[in-house]
Amino acid sequence: MGAVKTITRRGFLVGSIAIGGGVAFGTFMAQRPYDNPLQAGLSSGEASFNPWVHISPQKITLITPHADKGQGVVSSQAALIAEELDLEFGQFEIDFGKPDPAYYNTAMAEEGVPFMSTDESVVAETMRGIMGGVMKLMQLQGTGGSTSMPDSFHKLRYAGAVARETLKLAASNQTGLPVDQLTTKDGAVHLPDGTLLAYTDLANAAAGLEPVSRVTLRDPSEWRLIGKPMQRLDIVGKSTGTTTYGIDAEVEGMVHAAVMINPCKGGPMKSFDDSKAREMRGVQDIFEITGGVAVVADNTWRAFQAANAVEIEWGKAPYPDEQDQHWEAVAASFNEEQLDSEWRNDGDISAASGDSFTAEYKSPYVAHQPLEPMNAIVCVTDDKVEVWTGHQMPIFLTQQVAAVTGHTADQVVFHNHYIGGSFGHRLELDYLKQATEIADKMRGTPVKMTYCREVDFAQDFPRHISMARGTSTFENGKVTSIDLSIAAPSVIGSQMSRLGVAVPGPDSQISAGAWNNPYELENFRMRAYRAQELGPTSSWRAVGAPGAGFFFDSFLDETIHAAGADPMEERIRLMGHDVSRKVLVAAAEMSNWGAPLAPNQGKGVAFIESFGVPTAEVVQVTNTEWGIKIDQVWVALDVGTVIDPVNFENLVQGGVVFGLGHAMNAQITYKGGMAEQTNYHQHEAMRIWQTPEITVKGMENGHKVRGVGEPPVPPAAPALANAIFAATGQRLREMPFNKFIAFV
Repeated sequence: MGAVKTITRRGFLVGSIAIGGGVAFGTFMAQRPYDNPLQAGLSSGEASFNPWVHISPQKITLITPHADKGQGVVSSQAALIAEELDLEFGQFEIDFGKPDPAYYNTAMAEEGVPFMSTDESVVAETMRGIMGGVMKLMQLQGTGGSTSMPDSFHKLRYAGAVARETLKLAASNQTGLPVDQLTTKDGAVHLPDGTLLAYTDLANAAAGLEPVSRVTLRDPSEWRLIGKPMQRLDIVGKSTGTTTYGIDAEVEGMVHAAVMINPCKGGPMKSFDDSKAREMRGVQDIFEITGGVAVVADNTWRAFQAANAVEIEWGKAPYPDEQDQHWEAVAASFNEEQLDSEWRNDGDISAASGDSFTAEYKSPYVAHQPLEPMNAIVCVTDDKVEVWTGHQMPIFLTQQVAAVTGHTADQVVFHNHYIGGSFGHRLELDYLKQATEIADKMRGTPVKMTYCREVDFAQDFPRHISMARGTSTFENGKVTSIDLSIAAPSVIGSQMSRLGVAVPGPDSQISAGAWNNPYELENFRMRAYRAQELGPTSSWRAVGAPGAGFFFDSFLDETIHAAGADPMEERIRLMGHDVSRKVLVAAAEMSNWGAPLAPNQGKGVAFIESFGVPTAEVVQVTNTEWGIKIDQVWVALDVGTVIDPVNFENLVQGGVVFGLGHAMNAQITYKGGMAEQTNYHQHEAMRIWQTPEITVKGMENGHKVRGVGEPPVPPAAPALANAIFAATGQRLREMPFNKFIAFV
């Protein structure tokens, strides 16, 4: 594949590690298991067979280390363990666990290699294996990239099976019965005579045993939980308001803090006058921290009010002040010196024949805007630091917090919590470092720092800005070539720089969702250009695919229409991957594609593969006298194995709403180096009355388990744009669409 040659030549990370780091040593270390972190805290009579199962005489606790940001992953992780351990929901408690290398995530390796997910060649699989070993050696415990289920599916089932067989061995030793005469069900070992030995009663006997490592996982035909509708473990708590999010956490004796940080991100603070703020009710202290000022008060509201009363002179941003300058910088990067990578070069673009078509597209900065603003409680003492918040990267958290206070990472105690939305913002650590800096100045006193909504917007690291230019050809009613170039600053470079990590090689996220779509075009070239560093950015739900996918699919759709072909039929004809083709066919059948529509109605289709999940969406709209009304959406996608059909449907529907709303309404623009949008009224999501009926079909033809938190988002924008064209004849090549049309 041409792309692999090009990327390797440019110094791809895995290549350098495999050659320079020593494959033999790396393989040995990657296969060597980490110690079980639960063993150190066991009391007499308690047992733990691996990092995910803890049994005492009183209860069973399952460790679910992937962060739950509303996607329901706590329940899914627990179900995987419970499936093999023969537990039912209600028979166990869950715990997020403490940060530990044992919870490393190798599934993130899929996005770290320069191969399409459909490429399962020996070279591609070997590179994935090497990168997985790198992830383990880096102790990369993290939640993101739709990897929670791919990472957990085998290891958590195995953890449950190991616990099951070890408990059976304990029962065998206690009763003298052979293990093969024992069965398990409902949290107990069953003897042939009907006697039940509860797992909790076997904890003491199992505690001294070496865990049974040779186990057989259940055949899918025997599954009780996986693939069946479940009632998520957080339903009652979230329905009654009793679930404890990070923002709900309380610690005895804590004080409250608010911050004012330079809204020109990364710029300095020149001076501040806190005289008025110090006189306000409840204010306990005001002092300078990195990049701004902290106010400590007796409650959050008073801290907010006093922070707003501090008069501050800010320094300039280290990036262009005005939004037009950002666009100009991206546009200027389409040159050979800033060519980041050539991901595809299939066929011969220069020899493509037929009529030609050209277009340009734009995707703006977009905020994460989680409902729960950034917050943390931090308490610093001489011998340890305790942190209460919700976060996706626990080990990075302990390292960064320790760097602020001068402690070691193992002196940082992290209490993870449910997260009220993230979409990538909880991968960042700036707010935690600020809270830690405040607490370090007040050693011994727990400090709860909370962002107000305006600070949350101002201090966000938004989705990166990007632009595309394309030339295509068509002949005899068929698309014959696509030559697409995408330019953007490096989101991965920006994000990792804040961790002090340099990432060599190209940034796949500049063109993710475009280069990796498994179409077999006669001639296809996909180039990515790295623009200069502009405003600092971070991973946003589906990272590069919402922008690059919008570019590619919109351009393909325009070319298909120029060729006079049917948008669905031509996509199916061009599709070179059987699983993906079936997804498109399913979307066509679900939406009754090709059936007559009422006047002023239109249907649009989009297909984008992200995080290994082929996803097709069809949107139907009506052009009313007041604006565009979105009537229905049909979604087909293949994740290999659907863990929980109910949660799966909800995640897909939520992803569609998220993608549509941001495509319609959302952008961040800079003026004077500051984000102009300060709250939801300027960065609107889709309204309830605008939400269409969304029909979902989860398919299981792929043989790898995939995640579904992000893949429904990228196709939403191009499917909507394509539907609007079908209904109105107007092409939308720039988001947000409300700059050009109205929605009702």
